[in-house]
Amino acid sequence: MYTNLSEMQAGVAMLSSVEQMEPLPQIPVVTSVSCCFALAVLYVGSLYIWRTKHNRDHPTTIKRRFASVSVVMLIAPLFVYFASPELVSREPFPKLLGLRIEGLWQAIVIPYALTALLFLGPIFVNMQNESIRSYFDIDYWRGSFSSIIWVRNLIMAPLTEEFVFRACMMPLILQSFSPVAAVFITPLFFGVAHLHHTAERLSLGVELSTALLIGLFQFIYTTLFGFYSAFLFARTGHVVAPFLVHAFCNHMGLPDLQDLWQQDLWRRVVAINLYIVGFAGWVLMLPLATDPEIYRNTLYWNV
Repeated sequence: MYTNLSEMQAGVAMLSSVEQMEPLPQIPVVTSVSCCFALAVLYVGSLYIWRTKHNRDHPTTIKRRFASVSVVMLIAPLFVYFASPELVSREPFPKLLGLRIEGLWQAIVIPYALTALLFLGPIFVNMQNESIRSYFDIDYWRGSFSSIIWVRNLIMAPLTEEFVFRACMMPLILQSFSPVAAVFITPLFFGVAHLHHTAERLSLGVELSTALLIGLFQFIYTTLFGFYSAFLFARTGHVVAPFLVHAFCNHMGLPDLQDLWQQDLWRRVVAINLYIVGFAGWVLMLPLATDPEIYRNTLYWNV
């Protein structure tokens, strides 16, 4: 009896291992890349279909863009559905888009905490400026949710961008490239998609050289973030992980080095050490905190 039970358990384990190692179906590179290119054009194009004399921060412009990118969110999954017939027949469609229950709480908590570790230095500096106290003030949250710019930066932009550029692009690219290659390919679409801000700056009278320099810098850091976000999606199999991390990074912004150097000497020394410790800890914890087994992800990280 015990022998049969052991053999049965071994058989189940072997079947589970085979299921975990099952590779994704393959689609032509031209199909996956052209679909991703079309999605990027569709997303950026939706921002400019409205004729308006207002700038990007005007409430009218923001509301119209909310509407158009929401439509793109509805259209984007169709690219995955029709370009991936074999994968769609094999797996539940929401799972392909990173919408699933298994490992959900882990995907909410762990990547967010990991990213907070990376920002350990900036968080410490913010605490010295007493801005941390505002997070416990109900009026702060009321004011934030009543600000359409805040809603755009911390909710709509992260939600729509992660859904289109990660949840809908990654399943396509992963059927043509390895997970590692996919992590480095899809962020290029994300980075290029942000270059449209250069045209907006030129329309506001910014000099060409300045607009190009800012655009190049924005391309670099959005692409770098895209690497991290795509990595999180592929490793966790959840779109909520890159969405929350994206919102957190938008809230924190780039580290304010000027603010750092305005701190007292001892605070500055502590902050610099926390910058180093946070970055080193993030690098060390990245492969451990994103282990696919934690998130029960058996779909996208087969390397």
